[in-house]
Amino acid sequence: MAWDEWEQAKARAQQDAAMRLNQVAPEGSSGGDGDLVVHDNVLGALGNAAHSLRQHFSTASDHARQNTFDASIQLFNDGLDMGSALTELHDAWNTKAGTLKEACAHVSNHLDYTRAEHAKDSVKIATDMRTVGGDELSVSRINDYYK
Repeated sequence: MAWDEWEQAKARAQQDAAMRLNQVAPEGSSGGDGDLVVHDNVLGALGNAAHSLRQHFSTASDHARQNTFDASIQLFNDGLDMGSALTELHDAWNTKAGTLKEACAHVSNHLDYTRAEHAKDSVKIATDMRTVGGDELSVSRINDYYK
């Protein structure tokens, strides 16, 4: 890519990402409507996928762990340098696998937490928007409440 092409690409990216205050991008433009909408069932599905990935990877990544370790010890005991190299590989793999499993668990737990907190917030908002007698607040009362 030539230098001028790079500068043109940067300029286009800056235009696309420009901040729009007090307005929404026009219909059909690449800016979208500016609202992020995520549905509870989508969060649940993503959380389940992360949990499932963690479970499957945990099993699959551990498949050859013991055999690899045993082989590294045997090679080392036989005086081969490959044994210590294989031990290092074994340890590095376990570290990386553990990091990936923790990340999957973090995603799953965070999505579960997000769903639970959103549900609590919805109940609180619905409760706050009622009179002492339990009736829904009128629009004018809501307006007075937030002024």
